[in-house]
Amino acid sequence: MRKYYFIFSILLLPFFSSSQIDISKIGKKITNSNSKISEKETAKGLIEALKQGSRYAVQEASKKGGFNNNPLIRIPFPKEAKKIKKTLSEVGFKKSIQEFELKMNEAAENASKEALDILITEVKNIKIKDAFKILKGEENAATLYLKEQSYSSLQSKFSPVIIKSMEKIEIYKYWNPLIKKYNSIPFSKKINPNLEEYITTKAIDGLFILIEKEEKEIRQNPKKRLSDILKKVFK
Repeated sequence: MRKYYFIFSILLLPFFSSSQIDISKIGKKITNSNSKISEKETAKGLIEALKQGSRYAVQEASKKGGFNNNPLIRIPFPKEAKKIKKTLSEVGFKKSIQEFELKMNEAAENASKEALDILITEVKNIKIKDAFKILKGEENAATLYLKEQSYSSLQSKFSPVIIKSMEKIEIYKYWNPLIKKYNSIPFSKKINPNLEEYITTKAIDGLFILIEKEEKEIRQNPKKRLSDILKKVFK
C-alpha cells in the first residue's frame, strides 16, 4: 500500500510544481497591476494632462474659423446688447450685425495664436492639492481646478493680446456704426458694453472648454495618453 502511495505521489509532483509556478506568476501580475502611485506622481500627471489640453485648445481655437465655426466656443452678440441686435436686425442692419459677430470671433481666433505660452505658464505655476481627489473626480476636474486657480491671472495677461487683435482687424469699424445707430433711436436706452472685456472673457472661456474636452479624452481613451506619466496616472 505504501509502495502505491509513493508512486502516486511522484506522479503528482510535476502538477504541483507547475501549479506553484503559475500561482507565483499570477500573484506577481496582481501585485504589479495594483501598484500604487504617489500623490506627487499624480499631480505631475494632472499637470501633463493640462499641458496637453492647452496645446490642443490653442491648436483648435487658432485655426481658420476656430471660434466662429465651432458651436461650443463661438462668441455670440453681447448678451447685454441683445436689444441692439434685435432692434437693428428689424431695420436693415442684419448683415452689419453678422459681420461684427464674425469679427469678434476672428479677434479671439487671432489672439489664441499667442495664448499657448500664457496657458502653459499658468499650468506650471499652479500648486495641485488633493491630487488623488482630482484624479478620482469628475472628468473635467483638473480643468476646473486650473480655471479656479488661474482665471483672473489669465484675464490680465490675455487682455492686451485681445486688444491688439481687435485693433488689427479694426473691429470698432464694424461696432461703432451699430451702437451709434441704436443710440440714435428715440426713447432707446443707451447701451455701450465693454467689448474688450467681453471678448477676452469669452475667448478664455472657449479655451477652457477645449482643455476640458481634451481632459475627458485623456481619461476615456488610452490612445490620447501621449506620455509615460499620462499612461501611468490615467490607466
